[in-house]
Amino acid sequence: MKIIAIGRNYAAHANELNNPIPENPVIFLKPDTAVLKDNKPFYIPDFSSDIHYELEVVLKICKEGKHISEKFASKYYEEIGLGIDFTARDIQSKHKEKGLPWELAKAFDNSAAISNFIPKSEISDLHDLQFELKVNGESRQNGNTKNMLFSFDFIISFVSRYITLKKGDLIFTGTPEGVGRVLHGDKLEASMEGIQLLSFDIK
Repeated sequence: MKIIAIGRNYAAHANELNNPIPENPVIFLKPDTAVLKDNKPFYIPDFSSDIHYELEVVLKICKEGKHISEKFASKYYEEIGLGIDFTARDIQSKHKEKGLPWELAKAFDNSAAISNFIPKSEISDLHDLQFELKVNGESRQNGNTKNMLFSFDFIISFVSRYITLKKGDLIFTGTPEGVGRVLHGDKLEASMEGIQLLSFDIK
């Protein structure tokens, strides 16, 4: 299982980090060791002093495919969930300045908190899907998939031109504006269409 993540897929988030709006999806990977499941606590690693949360809708790939046509892409996932792409922003900034890859900032252990998945058939409109992150009960991120630069189907088609998708792979589809630093003692809660899917502590 691999985690494929999309960067800068919401214009407002790109703007808040002073990044250009991309012409094509920005792709990076996380290994399976990044997965944090079952609402287990996230422990802030000692190599960073600026870990940020980034809430994202996550697609679970249900069958193998490559060179997938966009019109058939919806057949390659049946479940969706929420995930938090934890990012060592201080490390990422240093690497971006030098034109280096982001992996140390994005792919570290437990950097991909993942909720349980629900059938996409239970969502009335995948193109108008509301999701929210609260930190200590305060709303921090409010996203809607209608604001994505690249749709779920386009992402699947684009990625599959380069990387074969396999059953069980996860695609993090990008984060809206409102990202911020996590601190010891924070509680993160995330919901999709009002259904809470994540609730865990920062330690």
